[in-house]
Amino acid sequence: MPRDTVLNSLGLPKPPSETRVVVAMSGGVDSSVVAAQLSEEGYDVVGVTLQLYDHGAALAKKGACCAGRDIHDARRVAETMGFPHYVLDYENTFREAVIEEFADAYLAGATPVPCIRCNERVKFKDLLATAKDLDADCMATGHYIQRKVGASGPELHQAADPARDQSYFLFSTTSEQLDYLRFPLGHLASKAETRALAAKYGLPVADKPDSQDICFVPNGNYAAVIEKLRPGAADPGQIVDLDGNVLGDHRGVIHYTIGQRKGLGIGGLDEPLYVVRLDADTRRVVVGPKAALSTRIIPVREINWLGDAVFDSRSEWHLNVKVRSTRPPREAIIRPTGPTTAEVELLAPEDGVSAGQACVFYAPEGGRIFGGGWIWKGTSS
Repeated sequence: MPRDTVLNSLGLPKPPSETRVVVAMSGGVDSSVVAAQLSEEGYDVVGVTLQLYDHGAALAKKGACCAGRDIHDARRVAETMGFPHYVLDYENTFREAVIEEFADAYLAGATPVPCIRCNERVKFKDLLATAKDLDADCMATGHYIQRKVGASGPELHQAADPARDQSYFLFSTTSEQLDYLRFPLGHLASKAETRALAAKYGLPVADKPDSQDICFVPNGNYAAVIEKLRPGAADPGQIVDLDGNVLGDHRGVIHYTIGQRKGLGIGGLDEPLYVVRLDADTRRVVVGPKAALSTRIIPVREINWLGDAVFDSRSEWHLNVKVRSTRPPREAIIRPTGPTTAEVELLAPEDGVSAGQACVFYAPEGGRIFGGGWIWKGTSS
């Protein structure tokens, strides 16, 4: 690219009016502001909303994205700003790529994160392909994360606002996808700034509450969803201690999570007990003292590596890792065991590390994301 080439605000070498941008619109305030802002800047904006599950059932459901109400809200934003808006039916894709795996993972005793799979397999795969079919120059989303161009190309960085950072849910974004994606909100200092922009543009969603639940899990009731998807999944079983002694009965492995203390129904013991392991095959919930939750060695697979150097067994990486979305990154050593597998050693043990969660890699300083992978069975202290 010639040195005197002028780049627009999305980093592309042509005027906004000649730059088509597909904006993934969930109907919430974040993606609505992205679409409105780019439209006001003169870009050729095309809004796209995904219908991911039953429209009728979704209409009455609050607190989640991509429901019928949200599709309506996205359409109103497009009408307000005067750009085209399309609704794409991705129900079958979403069910096969996200919901079915979510159910199977829960039945296997894992604690899945379906929002990551949705980004990976639906939004940044199928929707991104659709954006290219629409001859878009890039696709923009309302995620709170930053894309920065480094010496080796685009890099993924944490959002400027730590409270809003969504990097944990976007670790599987590939370098190729990162070339095409844009995240216009990542640099904002707070959500208040986003809402102020929504008010400035006169958007009907300016005061809309943030979504809280997984979109297809009403009120956070995972077990009810699993029982509907997999009839008979909530078979009762035994609660046992680390030595296999039976302490009581449970109403189905799907009702428990690693690290859970309350609601076990096994009172009268000398010390509090926590769920340490879920054995789906024997329908056993294994409990033990808090110390038994402590994990230092974490096996990770399906790694998406975003570092500049090659990820292989000849190197080890001293990075910070995050093992749950709500926890801060911790110091760790990452030792590759294959092209997409590694053993992660935490310098200080963590409690409640669970199969099915993501292990995301961060630079010790600067907020760059080096990718990550999925925690699987076999975690140990």
